[in-house]
Amino acid sequence: MINAITDVLTRFTALHYLIIAVNILLMLLAKPLILKTGGKLSERQTDFRVNALRVLNLAILATVCYNAIYSGGDRGQGFAIKLISILVVLYLAYLASNIASYVMRRRYGKTNTSNEGIQVSDTYHSRMLTLVLSTFIAIVALIAVIRIAGFSSLLEAGGVIGFVGVFLALTQQAWAPDIISGLVLLNSDMLSEGDLIELGDSSPIFARVFKTKIFHTVLIDIVNNHRIMVSNSKLRDQTIHSLSKFASAKGLREKLSFKIGYDTTTEDVKNMFNEAFENISRDANNNIDDSNPLEIRVLETGDHAVEWGIFYYIKDVGSIIAVRQRLLEEILETSHKHSISLSTPQTHIVTTVSDAPVTHT
Repeated sequence: MINAITDVLTRFTALHYLIIAVNILLMLLAKPLILKTGGKLSERQTDFRVNALRVLNLAILATVCYNAIYSGGDRGQGFAIKLISILVVLYLAYLASNIASYVMRRRYGKTNTSNEGIQVSDTYHSRMLTLVLSTFIAIVALIAVIRIAGFSSLLEAGGVIGFVGVFLALTQQAWAPDIISGLVLLNSDMLSEGDLIELGDSSPIFARVFKTKIFHTVLIDIVNNHRIMVSNSKLRDQTIHSLSKFASAKGLREKLSFKIGYDTTTEDVKNMFNEAFENISRDANNNIDDSNPLEIRVLETGDHAVEWGIFYYIKDVGSIIAVRQRLLEEILETSHKHSISLSTPQTHIVTTVSDAPVTHT
């Protein structure tokens, strides 16, 4: 038994031991490398990338051991060497792509300061350069794999590359619109990481941008506190209100509208709104900017009621939902004190025709 083990170990050369040691070291450093070069990734994405690197390391180790102890002749050894070389090329290409993304993000990314500390997020330039470098690395790796696999003739190599090109052409509808849309969104600077947006018109969603990726964008619904994944092409088709990029130096200007009957005077309506605003301003924990007075305007004079609008500024954009709910509650309580109904009334016009009353609703 000892002689058999000794015989196997003698078949390993210094190069074999060096490759084994390097791969074991890279397996141990896989997670720190991904955490350093991968940017802002979720736990699941980090685990996937770490496992992908470790699987490649294990495949290289298994092939090296097979090559060292193989006794089937030169043909088997040649196959093992080719397989080792291909796996090494794939590993280096994957690692180089992550390093290129890290370098471009650090060089051309945007620095954001949040509760989690200082973070560097992707911009249009960093994402575009990363895509270009990743494509270049992938092409170099593909050519290297083709050469290592033995497709040295122009016909064989062209056939393999042509197959890849046809495959990409047939599937471009599945990935090209999302990639282009993602780059356009990054270039527009409307969806920076951490921004608060209002998505859609009919049933708007208030969400915070978590991550804009090549094919999709991950949002965090601030009302229901869960993540939403939207493809970049579908995201571009919707109306996006960037609440974090307001135009006024005073802050984010918000509006609430109410329909009040014609029997209520303008003075009573303004007194009710101002009293509710003052009640909230006394609360030290409120996020309404009380340094700017409440703006009260008539938006529309309809058939049944007058539509009033109040305009106010908030200090923290992230508290937009809480401020709305707090203000609506306070206005509802104040309306009861002033005996003003916030429900849309139904008007009735009574006319007399031939001494007989007729009611129109």
